[in-house]
Amino acid sequence: MPLFSYIAIDKEGKQKEGTLEVSSQNEAISRIKEMGFYPTQVAEVKDTPEEAKKRKAQKGKKKGEISLALPTVSTKELCTFTRQLAVLIDAGLPLMRGMSTLAKSMPNPYFKGIIQDIGDTIGGGSTFSESLAKHPKIFDKLYVNMVKAGEIGGVLEIALNRLAEFQEKAESIKGKVKSAMFYPVAVMVVATIIVGVLMTFVIPKFKAIFADMLGEGEQLPGFTLLVLAISDAIKNNVLAVIGGAVAFFVVFKLIINKTKFGRFVWDKFLLIMPALGPLVKKVAIARFSRTLGTLISSGVPILQALNIVKETAGNVHLTIAIEKVYDAVKEGETIVKPLEGSGIFPPMVVSMIDIGEETGALPEMLVKVADVYEEEVDNAVSALTSLLEPVMIVFLAVIVGSIVIAMFLPLIAMMDKLGS
Repeated sequence: MPLFSYIAIDKEGKQKEGTLEVSSQNEAISRIKEMGFYPTQVAEVKDTPEEAKKRKAQKGKKKGEISLALPTVSTKELCTFTRQLAVLIDAGLPLMRGMSTLAKSMPNPYFKGIIQDIGDTIGGGSTFSESLAKHPKIFDKLYVNMVKAGEIGGVLEIALNRLAEFQEKAESIKGKVKSAMFYPVAVMVVATIIVGVLMTFVIPKFKAIFADMLGEGEQLPGFTLLVLAISDAIKNNVLAVIGGAVAFFVVFKLIINKTKFGRFVWDKFLLIMPALGPLVKKVAIARFSRTLGTLISSGVPILQALNIVKETAGNVHLTIAIEKVYDAVKEGETIVKPLEGSGIFPPMVVSMIDIGEETGALPEMLVKVADVYEEEVDNAVSALTSLLEPVMIVFLAVIVGSIVIAMFLPLIAMMDKLGS
């Protein structure tokens, strides 16, 4: 496809230069006008054979970078990109120039290729939100719609700053919950390894010792016999035990991820389970409030915002509640009744949202709810971590201690017999 260079004037009278890859000069002029510029000069670029070869090589290199790179973009990288782009636009740098600058400084080759592609798409006449929508795996509907609202309102840098704040808050909550779960998971892994080693290698040696020590007609204590039986079962069926554990995990994941009933039951269990249930509920409320408040304050229509929040809820029961809110708003009713009837949102949250609706400050009130519940998540995580540490230590001590006691019971019985 031919390449056309152009010189144009924008609405403020500033000169703009660039290139477009289109089929004809008329199409190039139409694209420039769609971009909001007035073209003063449009000419086809005639490459020399050397330049054409060089351009082709650069294009191939760019493609190679994308294909060879690991196709992932972390939340931290996306958040950094959003924040930096907001700063550049706020400083008065044109969007195309900002994208080019960020692409050069991006260490992730895959993300760098994506940013370059977005820049090329914008250069071809598409809007920023349309360019982002071409990469749904990286930029979700929430991201695209907030950018679109910022573009329409002429406050793109504000929308990007809100997005960056939202991503930072969401990542912070996620990190805190993960850190709270790390300790019990680590203890369980260590306990499983220790028990596995004891049952497979240590207990069988004790069994041989006991066989030599026992006289005719003598029998081991019942608890010792139970532990020895478990040890024999594990040792003789190591592959079956490991395979069974893996199969159980895979089937469990398939049931909760692929079946509606499985997901419904699991999400309900997460909300009502002891200790962790209140934490899961607080995280869900904080995410709902932060997402909806950020979208509405950015200019996204409330029905569209509710649709986006529904897709990012993360819990089936919360999704059902949001669907009822959507239906109520569609019929011209308030969002308070469906939230109150869901059983997920506490009276305090419902009251705050009700006040926000009445006073016309719903986005601000939702953000306040999110702030309150994010703080409660912090406190709940700290309390849960403090509670789990002694519980897990006692759990590990009971498991290992029971095995040790089972092995020493015959020795104690033998010592008593010798003493008598």
